[in-house]
Amino acid sequence: MTTASAPGKIILFGEHAVVSGATALGGAIDLRASITVQDSPGSVVITTDDLVLKGFSLDLLSGRLSSPQAAYATRYISAVVSELDARDVSIEIKSSLPVSAGLGSSASIIVAAVMAISEHQGQSLSKEEIAAISYRLEKKVQDGLASPTDTALATFGGYLQISREISALDLPMLDLVVGYTGVAHNTKSEVEKVQRLKERYPDLVEPIFKAMGAISERAAPLIREKNTSELGGLMNINHGLLEAIGASSKELETLVYAARGAGGAAGAKLTGAGGGGCMIALPGPAGQETLMTAIRQAGGYPFSVKSGQEGVRLEKEP
Repeated sequence: MTTASAPGKIILFGEHAVVSGATALGGAIDLRASITVQDSPGSVVITTDDLVLKGFSLDLLSGRLSSPQAAYATRYISAVVSELDARDVSIEIKSSLPVSAGLGSSASIIVAAVMAISEHQGQSLSKEEIAAISYRLEKKVQDGLASPTDTALATFGGYLQISREISALDLPMLDLVVGYTGVAHNTKSEVEKVQRLKERYPDLVEPIFKAMGAISERAAPLIREKNTSELGGLMNINHGLLEAIGASSKELETLVYAARGAGGAAGAKLTGAGGGGCMIALPGPAGQETLMTAIRQAGGYPFSVKSGQEGVRLEKEP
């Protein structure tokens, strides 16, 4: 039996802009997805009891589904199985990350699967190899619209500055509150929507992307200095730019303004592709509990996270 786990992520700054080559800044968080691989002669079966689709299974050899949504929900694992030519195995998914919420659940699952399946086959891939394979497969499943951000953070952990190249940043952990709207989003459709807007109005959208990239570059020193006030201000500006390109939603706006108002947040913004999913907030002097209460009263589902966590790893057998 082989188990690997990988962290979820938050995009602190620069989502959407990074797809067009501007700088983004992201951090790995302390919510993880794990993949356990065991020998199972004559079959390749994927199961889960932890995701939104409770208790389904998919047999890739026979095509038997326990629910019609199983093939869609396990499409990333299926891609890894095909890529690594895995046979005679059962694969179990466990995750503490909400799906379709902007926290990198698919990247966490695909990265953990690449490590777990390859190790079970007796291959020890480097993290660079895991990141490259995972990004290529996620991009293929998402019809070419994935950025390397999520898979890189799930693989390497910590903080990454992403543009044309990916650079690791040595920054302290950051305490944040995530507010989940309860509304699933579709990364592919949200990215396509913003890219269409850029094609229609390049003279307007490209400067917005450039501004987001500049914010990302300003933010890293502020995290290092633990300058909460300035960092929160940049979060608010970045959110306004994301709203301008249509990435926000009514539910996200409600949580963002509740966090800044009654929650006393130093700053708040959506994270990920938008259109639903999650927002993040940096606690202010009122503290984390006040912030979480405000998000809950506004109809969101709050939870605390720490950014800057360890990347993909093999887990010891119990």
